[in-house]
Amino acid sequence: MNESREWSSQSIQAEINALRHKPGALLPILHALQDRFGFIPPDAVPLIAESLQLTSAEVHGVISFYHHFRTAPPGRHVVQICRAEACQAVGARQLEAHAKARLGIDYHQTTSDRDITLEAVYCLGNCACGPSVRVDNGVRGRVTPEAFDALLDELQTRPLEVIA
Repeated sequence: MNESREWSSQSIQAEINALRHKPGALLPILHALQDRFGFIPPDAVPLIAESLQLTSAEVHGVISFYHHFRTAPPGRHVVQICRAEACQAVGARQLEAHAKARLGIDYHQTTSDRDITLEAVYCLGNCACGPSVRVDNGVRGRVTPEAFDALLDELQTRPLEVIA
C-alpha cells in the first residue's frame, strides 16, 4: 500500500482518470484505489459511476461481490488465512476458528483497537507448507494455533518511547 492513505475527491478522481479509458476499467480502478488508500472510500462510488457511465448500484455490486475489496480502512495489520483445500487438509479450519476466537472478530472485521483486520484468502501459493497465513505482505507457512498466538504477540508489540 502507498504510504499516503489520506483521500479526497481530487485524489480519487486522479486515480479514476488514470485508468478510465482502459477496457474493463472498473476493476483496475478499484484495485488502484484500494492500493493507494487501503480501502475503497465511500466518495469513490459515485465518482467511478459517473466517470464510467455506470450506476452507483453497479459499482457497489462489484465491490461487494469481491471479498478482496474493503469499504472501511483496515487495521494496522491485515492478517489473511488461506481457506483453499490444501490448507484445509492440514488444519486451516482449526486455525481459522482459533484466530477468530483469539481476536474476537470474524472475517472482514477489525479489532476494536484497530490493530488487526482478519480476512479470508483462497490461495496463497504456499500449498506445500499449509496452513498458510499472509500478514501484510509476507506469507508464513505451517501456522499452528500456537504459532498464530506468537505472531499476534509480535504484531501487537509496539516500541515504547522512554522520556528522560
